[in-house]
Formats: sequence, C-alpha cells, structure tokens
Amino acid sequence: MKNKQIVRGRQFEPTEKNGGEALNSSVPDNPANKVKKKETQIIAIYGKGGIGKSFTLANLSYMMAQQGKKILLIGCDPKSDTTSLLFGGKACPTIIETSSRKKLAGEEVKIGDVCFKRDGVFAMELGGPEVGRGCGGRGIIHGFETLEKLGFHDWDFDYVLLDFLGDVVCGGFGLPIARDMCQKVMVVASNDLQSLYVANNVCSAVQYFRKLGGNVGVAGIIINKDDGTGEAKNFAKKVGIPVLTSIPAHEDIRRKSASYEIIGKPGSEWAPLFSELASNVATAPPVLPNPLIQDDLLNLFSSDVVGRDYKLEPAELSDLTGVSFEEKKSLEVIYDAA
Repeated sequence: MKNKQIVRGRQFEPTEKNGGEALNSSVPDNPANKVKKKETQIIAIYGKGGIGKSFTLANLSYMMAQQGKKILLIGCDPKSDTTSLLFGGKACPTIIETSSRKKLAGEEVKIGDVCFKRDGVFAMELGGPEVGRGCGGRGIIHGFETLEKLGFHDWDFDYVLLDFLGDVVCGGFGLPIARDMCQKVMVVASNDLQSLYVANNVCSAVQYFRKLGGNVGVAGIIINKDDGTGEAKNFAKKVGIPVLTSIPAHEDIRRKSASYEIIGKPGSEWAPLFSELASNVATAPPVLPNPLIQDDLLNLFSSDVVGRDYKLEPAELSDLTGVSFEEKKSLEVIYDAA
C-alpha cells in the first residue's frame, strides 16, 4: 500500500465554523478505481485509550443504521475491542489473525471470515500483534492491505468509521491523516489533561500534514463522561473545532455500557443524544485546527490541578553522585592580544 490512497475523497463546500478554516477535502480521482455508487464519508475517530471511543462508536453506528444509513465500523486498535459492545461482548475474529491462519492453511480470506453485522451495522476488527511480538502500526498497514484485496474500493457504504488509538504516535496509526485515507477526523475526549493532550496531538498531526498538501480536517470533538467542569469545551473553542455532542457522566450510561447494552436505540432514553450526534457527524465540515502549545493546554486547568506554579530547580552533579566536587579551573592557555 505504498504511496497508495485507500479511498476516494468527497467534496465539501468551503465554510468557516467556530474559527476554523474549512478545507476542500476532495482527493483526485484515480482512473484505476471503479466509480462508487455512493459518496462514502470515511471518518477516523481518535482518542486516548479508555476514553470511550468504542462505546461512542458502537452507539453512533447503531443509531445511524436505524436512520437508514449503511454503516461500516472498522476497529483499528490492537486491543480489538471496538466491536465488543456492538456484538454483546463477543470477540470478533480479527483480519490479521484470520489472514495469518488462512495463509498457513493455503486458503484465502473471505468477507464472511472477518466482517459481521447487526441490525444494519457492518463491523470488523483489524487486530494487532501480541505485546512485544510485533509493531502495531505495521499491523494496521497490513490490515488495510488485506481490505484492499477484499475489494474495499468497491464496497457501497454511506459512512465508514475507523476507530484509532490516539495516544500512540507510531506512523501506522496516523495513516488516515498522512495518506488522506479519510475526509475528516473526530476526537473523543473528557475534561482531563491526558485525553485533551491526545486530542491536541491529533490536531497537530492534521495541521502538519495539511501544510504538506494533505486534505484531512477535524470535524469536531465528542466530550465523553462530561462532568460539567468545561475544560474540553474550552479546548474546542481555543483550537477552533466544534463540540459535536457531550455525553454526560451518568451512572445509567456507565452501567448499561458495562453490560454491553446499546443505548443509542431509537425510542430509548439516550436516543436524542445519539440522534443529534449522528446528524452533526454527517454535516460537520472538516476544519483546520489551531493546536495549543503545552503551556496553553495546561492553562485550561487550574494551577492546583496541574501544579503549574512549580518552578524548575536545576540539579547539581553532587545531587546525582552523593559526592561534593570542587570546580577545577581550566588548563586552557589564553594569550593576550598582541
């Protein structure tokens, strides 16, 4: 998949929203690719591990499917847990392990080996190597190469949602941004420094590749486990991206999510929230963010939370060795000017 774009882009009308610069996210047509029946929106979702991407995407994809959209959800996290909520906690065979097993048996991977469906949502997991036994980023690349062999370019979806781990800086996890594999990205974060640090890094990556001629923009931020303190909302305002929705830190949501229950069903208590999110995801244009420097990111929080008032104290050599040293004068000979 060297220097090869996995998807064709979709044209968005240039607009300005929340201070961000709207992008023309179209990717030049490749004559070798067949014409798609639908204008597929490819959206990559990033966030800190454990922030709730899988929970958000399972419920979002389910709601979009009930609204009549054809959805493909692809888990791109080595933990392979993107689809667990969607399938009631059941593990989904990954593309990487299935491909390896089939190769040893001299067989080819088929769609039914790696793609599964529920109530209109189609889903699959790329997978990844075990700890210490391979590169997760390389696994992502291999996974997408397999998707191409399975005919990814000919598939007919309204939306393809890619769930990416955001707190890994390996190039494989940055493929959607670096290679224009998607038209836009979203970030999932909460009101904590670590998740906003990851969100800011994603915005920095988008800005960097945009300067290199890329077309990907940020559609916005989803605030999960929102406790109302406002740091994530303030971050979005300063960076120049919209808040797509805020999912409250509610015990009912936590309990149902823990029992692998879909709450994004039409008619449910939380249906309006995910219905609004589905609408915003569909219409939000990709914008060029303005990532924060480290000090500005810290300034989103009070000093007693981040310890910002601490002053750096330089260490001495004696601190490290436990032995006091006298400074020796240089033996360098300095001649007076003639």
